[in-house]
Amino acid sequence: MEYLKVDAQPGLKSPVAVCAFTGWNDAASAATNAARFIVRRLGARKFATIDAEPFYDFKEQRPTVRITARGDRDLNWPANEFFYARNPTGPHDIVVFIGAEPALRWRTFTAAHAELFREVGAEMVVSLGALLADVPHSRPVRVTGSVMDESLSAQLDLQPSRYEGPTGIVGVLHTALRNEGLAGASLWANVPHYITTSQNPPATAALLRRLQPIVGMEWDLSELDAAAERFSDEVNTALSGNPEIEDYVRQLEQAVDAGADAEPASQLPRAEDVLLDIEHFLRERREDNGD
Repeated sequence: MEYLKVDAQPGLKSPVAVCAFTGWNDAASAATNAARFIVRRLGARKFATIDAEPFYDFKEQRPTVRITARGDRDLNWPANEFFYARNPTGPHDIVVFIGAEPALRWRTFTAAHAELFREVGAEMVVSLGALLADVPHSRPVRVTGSVMDESLSAQLDLQPSRYEGPTGIVGVLHTALRNEGLAGASLWANVPHYITTSQNPPATAALLRRLQPIVGMEWDLSELDAAAERFSDEVNTALSGNPEIEDYVRQLEQAVDAGADAEPASQLPRAEDVLLDIEHFLRERREDNGD
């Protein structure tokens, strides 16, 4: 495919592919941060890219300019990159894709993915996502998921997808994979909707833990767990000055503790009325402390 550039076929052993897209599918960057963690931790090497030109509205997803150490202006376009890493102790090497949900030509875009995954011999493709949900930050992050092939249901402890409604690039990707006869699974972290942050370490760690048995690898998540603890402490500190959100979180906790299928109380306020901007709160604290 003309939009897919492969520098060299790496020759992999029964690889499992992991995909994450910025945008609608990536609340608090939990999914793409999980994918970037894998790339860094495994020292994965980039081997293929998809050209951004045909797939993006650059008025909506603008390129960025930065000044290099030499003082040159460097123009960066939305990136769609494939990495690979070998696994000397397990049955599966790994391929990681990190990109941005495109604005245009979704079928062509996902067909390029399916073509590459078929060429590298991917045994399975696992997409990572994160969604805003009525869940409290004070409980373990819930990771939901589904498989596109019922034969994988028992193996991965995931159910076939029964979702109906609007979808993002992840849904279109799995359709492209199925059309190519490739096995696919999807994992989603549930992120508290009332916290507006660009990062959510607990959700990222939860995705990685759920992914480990699927790819047959284990990673040291201690640094990420420490970041998750700091995050929770910061949220709790911010909550302590906001009785309305404290009460809201208690109701969410009661709903979760009552059972996975329980719904929050009907008298809960509207989501837009209980947003907690942790990053703004922390900036104000630093300014008050003279930092």
